Amino acid sequence: MKNKRYSDAQIMGILKQAESGVPVSELCREHGMSSASFYKWRARYGGMDASMISELKAMAEENRRLKRMYADVSMQNDLLKEALGKKR
Repeated sequence: MKNKRYSDAQIMGILKQAESGVPVSELCREHGMSSASFYKWRARYGGMDASMISELKAMAEENRRLKRMYADVSMQNDLLKEALGKKR
């Protein structure tokens, strides 16, 4: 997994600057990022505050954990079905 270059606080600061009227091209040049990154952040985090971003990340982590648990249980279930099917 690659390292994050910008923290949540920095992303929120950049988005706030854009909302206050600073041109996107100037922000991108100033912070050394692409305009695609800015628009992706705006689509994902637009209208959120810092607490909502942390909640979103916590929910994503919980979802990842639950998917991993489901995959493990599903694999165990398949193995049990296979083992029981061979004995008959």
